[in-house]
Amino acid sequence: MAGNDDQRDEVQQAGDETAAADERLAAALARGVSRTLRAHGGATLTEFTLRTGRRVDVIGVDDEGRITIVEIKTSVADFRSDGKWPEYLDFCDYFYFAVPEDFPRDLLPGTCGVMVADAYEALILVPSETRPVNGSRRRALILRFARAAAERLNAYTDPRE
Repeated sequence: MAGNDDQRDEVQQAGDETAAADERLAAALARGVSRTLRAHGGATLTEFTLRTGRRVDVIGVDDEGRITIVEIKTSVADFRSDGKWPEYLDFCDYFYFAVPEDFPRDLLPGTCGVMVADAYEALILVPSETRPVNGSRRRALILRFARAAAERLNAYTDPRE
């Protein structure tokens, strides 16, 4: 029985290492996406929680108040195991998937924008359709974005809180 326990431990360790590698890749892609959105005049946040409780990978707000949400997919398994992205569409003017260069892009829905990203930048391969956000929802989102940004800055400048 000790052999079975050792095998289980090895499988668990391999799974943990894969998950950690996926998290590192997702963080790197988020950085590249954020850089690109900022280069286009946007302010960005990662891991932003919508009022529904869903957390988006990257959200950007440009100087005209247009909202972009980017869902990062690190692998085919990541894409197939996560079907929550349609819930984001009512909360953004533009929606993109950001994937690494080797991702099979034909799996992605044709109705969404597509970015290929790395840790340094993202290239927009397919522009997003425009889906104007309702005015009151836009106001609420921008206020939530501003508060989240201020809270993160406060936590950074005064970690006691």
